[in-house]
Amino acid sequence: MAFLEQHTDEYLLARLKGGDETAFTLLYRRRQGAIYRFILHMTGDLVVAEDVTQEVFLALLSGQAKYDESRGSLSGFLFGVARNKLLRRFGAQREVPVEEYAVDDDLLEDLLRRETVERVRRAVLSLPQVYREAVVLCDLEESSYEDAALALDCPVGTVRSRLNRGRAMLAQKLQPMAAVGVALGGK
Repeated sequence: MAFLEQHTDEYLLARLKGGDETAFTLLYRRRQGAIYRFILHMTGDLVVAEDVTQEVFLALLSGQAKYDESRGSLSGFLFGVARNKLLRRFGAQREVPVEEYAVDDDLLEDLLRRETVERVRRAVLSLPQVYREAVVLCDLEESSYEDAALALDCPVGTVRSRLNRGRAMLAQKLQPMAAVGVALGGK
């Protein structure tokens, strides 16, 4: 397994196509977290995030999702598969429904930090889907513009435009929070 860990996603995918289960395990471990977080940021629903993440990797394993290396990275491709699975799951709805995140109440000493994180999560979840996708992929998952364009099936310029607009909307939503931070002694 250690031998395979040092190889690229594309190499592991080729091994996977040849029936190598260890290659699938490594790809899953390497990419599952980011895909799960993307879906969670898009929906706010832990169950949907778990289900759709499994569907993405089952599609890869079964060959249902066909990756073309010439179009971009495997990571960008998997984000695109996840996005498409979400859109299909919610059918004709224009927006993927958003659930509220559960707040972990057992650590009271971290209340302010958790509250800030929760407000940012809610602000991200409140963005229209096209802007949320760009912000989650580029800012939270640190995908390149090219990978985000592949995942969103749009030109790089569109990703940049959506990201710019999404960031502006987030800044506007979080502005009252910044004012509260200053009032409480923050910078």
